Amino acid sequence: MTLSPRQFAGIAVAALCALGLVPGRAGAPEPQLTPLAVEVLSPPGPVPVMGSDGRRHLVYELRIDNRSGGEIDLKTIDAIDPTTGSVLLTLDRPEIARRFALGGSRGAESADLGIAQFGVLFMHVALPPGQPAPRILAHRITGYFTKTGADFTMSGGQTLLLYRRPAVLGPPLLGAGYVAADGCCDSVRHVRALLTIDGRLVLAQRFAIDWEEIDSEGRVVSGDPKALGSYVIFGKSVLAVDDGTVIAARNDLPEQVPGALPANLPLSEADGNFVVLDIGGAFVLYAHMQPGSVTVRAGDRVRRGEVLGKVGNSGNSQAPHLHLHVTEGPLPMASNGVPYVFDAFTLTAVDRAGTADFDKAEATGSALTLTKVDPPQRLRNMLPLDLSVVDFEP
Repeated sequence: MTLSPRQFAGIAVAALCALGLVPGRAGAPEPQLTPLAVEVLSPPGPVPVMGSDGRRHLVYELRIDNRSGGEIDLKTIDAIDPTTGSVLLTLDRPEIARRFALGGSRGAESADLGIAQFGVLFMHVALPPGQPAPRILAHRITGYFTKTGADFTMSGGQTLLLYRRPAVLGPPLLGAGYVAADGCCDSVRHVRALLTIDGRLVLAQRFAIDWEEIDSEGRVVSGDPKALGSYVIFGKSVLAVDDGTVIAARNDLPEQVPGALPANLPLSEADGNFVVLDIGGAFVLYAHMQPGSVTVRAGDRVRRGEVLGKVGNSGNSQAPHLHLHVTEGPLPMASNGVPYVFDAFTLTAVDRAGTADFDKAEATGSALTLTKVDPPQRLRNMLPLDLSVVDFEP
């Protein structure tokens, strides 16, 4: 369900009235000056998504601006359900320093904010199995004024959660051993790929997955890692995940040599040979396909399961894979990413050794360090989490 601005405003007022936070209501707190301005990026708010671990996940970003006139050290940040007062997540200073990017720039992480600086805190709240997501999120921040030597505590960044149904996708590939690389919810390359486009902050890849495939020995590449054909997934058919209309496609960019990202690639070529599919209320990007393999053009109507192209290594890619993400708008890099689920898949293993282990396997041909799921789990209407290994059936 997509809310109109009037509907959203009505729900917001009702929720705030229930909390006694509407100005003019008897007993409502007086407005207070605060040292920080805190707001959730990409309003109206995050959408819970069910992950393959059986938990609901909230992935969103907080913009925090220092308005105090002095330097501030951030000490703790809590995500809170204000209707119950329960703390859903606590970030201590070391964790803030890993998640808080000054200016929203990856590589500029810090727990300190200078005068008139802002930063973006990349949030991930994983709720315990069976616990419903709250209707409202709020945040409590404690910090230290270095100028005055005083601590402070403040609240901010209150937002409603949206309970619209995420896009439900069919399989983008068929077969066994597909790895959800750089996926939800704490991997860095996609989840923190915040861009400034046309004067605004946009995060298209919030729920993106780079799909690769392993062989029977758990390897994503067997043979020369500089050769495209050494990668298990290279040349696999890419499928339409739903009935829809193609709104953009490209088919003429060359393959990159595996092993390193290309230098000085323009934004217009980052997705390589691609397809953007309008599935009604959401838009699916398929990126990095083989040149000459894309079978559709803008305006074509496709059916679920129809072949759109072949997995390749074009564009901003260092190894053959299928990049897939879903956005709220038709521009694949200039629209905000939204959660989605697959209607069915089988979870067979997880690489709990993390991204470094996957990167080593991709670069050297070593096997992934897999924890098998025994017996395999047939899951429905869930999002495969980072480094899950899944089978897709027709």
